[in-house]
Amino acid sequence: MIQSIKQNWFSNVRGDLLAGIVVALALIPEAIAFSIIAGVDPKVGLYASFCIAVVIAFTGGRPGMISAATGAMALLMVTLVREHGLEYLLAATVLTGILQIIAGYLKLGNLMRFVSRSVVTGFVNALAILIFMAQLPELTNVTWHVYALTLAGLGIIYLFPYVPVLGKLLPSPLVCILVITAVALFWGVDIRTVGDMGELPDTLPIFLWPDVPLNLETLLIILPYSIMLMVVGLLESMMTATIVDDLTDTKSDKNRECKGQGIANTITGFFGGMAGCAMIGQSIINVKSGGRTRLSTLVAGVFLLVLVVFLSDWLSVIPMAALVAVMIMVSIGTFSWESIINLKKHPLSTNIVMVTTVAVVVATHNLAIGVFVGVLLAALFFANKVGHYMRVSKSMNEDGTVRTYKVAGQVFFASSSQFMESFDFKEVVDKVVIDLTSAHFWDITAVESLDRAIIKLRREGAEVELVGMNAASETLVDRFGVHDDPKEVEKLMGGH
Repeated sequence: MIQSIKQNWFSNVRGDLLAGIVVALALIPEAIAFSIIAGVDPKVGLYASFCIAVVIAFTGGRPGMISAATGAMALLMVTLVREHGLEYLLAATVLTGILQIIAGYLKLGNLMRFVSRSVVTGFVNALAILIFMAQLPELTNVTWHVYALTLAGLGIIYLFPYVPVLGKLLPSPLVCILVITAVALFWGVDIRTVGDMGELPDTLPIFLWPDVPLNLETLLIILPYSIMLMVVGLLESMMTATIVDDLTDTKSDKNRECKGQGIANTITGFFGGMAGCAMIGQSIINVKSGGRTRLSTLVAGVFLLVLVVFLSDWLSVIPMAALVAVMIMVSIGTFSWESIINLKKHPLSTNIVMVTTVAVVVATHNLAIGVFVGVLLAALFFANKVGHYMRVSKSMNEDGTVRTYKVAGQVFFASSSQFMESFDFKEVVDKVVIDLTSAHFWDITAVESLDRAIIKLRREGAEVELVGMNAASETLVDRFGVHDDPKEVEKLMGGH
């Protein structure tokens, strides 16, 4: 127990403290921006980021991953806030959390194994593009000072790690923020700062029950939004956990993460915050700044609250150019540049899945739709590929009275037509043996194809014998097969 606590909390104290500070600074403009997207006061996003980060540090299944208010979730809230107001959003946030807890207990985190690597790569590349695109408003119609400070910030981020001793002690994004802020104050440059993003809260969040009627009508209003928020939140969190797993060469508990996200969102709804989930950008900042354990996530949440409530005067003077530089670094680091090189090496189907996932996510700004399309395409390509591995070979006995069909491979909806086309139903023989020793039947479509083949062969006067069927296929055929039931045969064959 003590060893586990030490490993998950105090095995990387200095790195986690510094990384948490960097993440907290980077969270502020994003939380404010996401609040504006959702149509609520900036403090709703800031309170959400604080609450979610602190709670997930204790309940999450992926140490070192950052969860807070996100743009993907904010986009889903716009209509609810516009039509029903903030209180219904808070109620929807609580319900979202409850649904996510249920999903965790149902072990829906295990569904991540159905998401192919090409979909994950497309998801990562799309997020990198969206993170970069989100910085463009800060670089449009501005003075040259903004470009100069942004470039200087990028220079610090990428060159500071090469500075002897200090380069390894301090995370370069933190140094970038401090140096660019100092330079802007020294020059007295009139550029956009964090304080210009919106009014920062000056009090701690307090427990409040959402002021909505507790009736069926309220449930019917918030349930559709809560379901969408649950799906997108868990999807983004699971994908981000997979990416952080790869970055740190460690494993995470996806089902615990589902429950942890649910607990965090439920508590957040009672403290005036909007629903959130894992943030790939901030998680990468955390990892690249040296954060590895739960302590980094906790520090990010606590320091965020300290900054916005107690140090808002200092916080408000940080130039947005410094934070834009950090986020551009994140987008560059997030994008899988290797995937471009691999376009020449990987199969066409893999490339189509990856590029389509990127295109749909960027076009819709909806991670769930993009990943769903990617998974669907990957499944179709897989089914098509496996379907081609089904083979049927034929042989005849010496006196020409017994035809043997030997089936090898997977028989299911994608290969059932090929299975049917392998039989010669006009051939006149006394007996047909269908050898299924090397075959497996997967679905009802496959069973129906077998029924049709047997019935047609019998109608041509041949005796049909099935041999070598494995137990799983036999169970499926016994349950759904109708070739030995005259009434069902007539229904299946349409009376012909």
